[in-house]
Amino acid sequence: MLARVRSAYEKLLEGIAFALMVALAAIVPIGVVFRWAGNSLVWYDEVAAILLAWIAFYGAALAALRGAHIGVPGLVDSLPRPLRIAATLFAEACVIGFFALMAWVGISVLDVLSTDYLVSIPEVSVVYTQSVIPISAVLFVIAELLRLPELFRAAAGGVKDARAQANP
Repeated sequence: MLARVRSAYEKLLEGIAFALMVALAAIVPIGVVFRWAGNSLVWYDEVAAILLAWIAFYGAALAALRGAHIGVPGLVDSLPRPLRIAATLFAEACVIGFFALMAWVGISVLDVLSTDYLVSIPEVSVVYTQSVIPISAVLFVIAELLRLPELFRAAAGGVKDARAQANP
């Protein structure tokens, strides 16, 4: 059951990242052509920068699900079993705590930005563009929670490179 949920979640994150990359890949050449023709699009730079940021945030959640974010599995793997489990628990608690805090602060920041609008497209609220912060933070926490059982199983089993083994 958990494997199916994780697989569906991975497909969702892949779909989001793919759609954002396609949008960016379409907008950049269009912006270049319009600029070359002497008719620069006023919104091009701002929208491209927002899309790039969104790709980074949503891609980080996908990387977390795959266990591809920054870690030190060699250090954890070299510890005796009880310390390996404790180190895994501590590391996951720190990561989940950080992203839970990021989601909470991100939501607070959205209230502050509620009166701001994009410079090039004044009809679009900055809240919409910056909502990626709390949304991706929640997605990152979900990814970490979905990986948690496999991480602990690998840490408890003494598997070499436990974090890499926890990534199917």
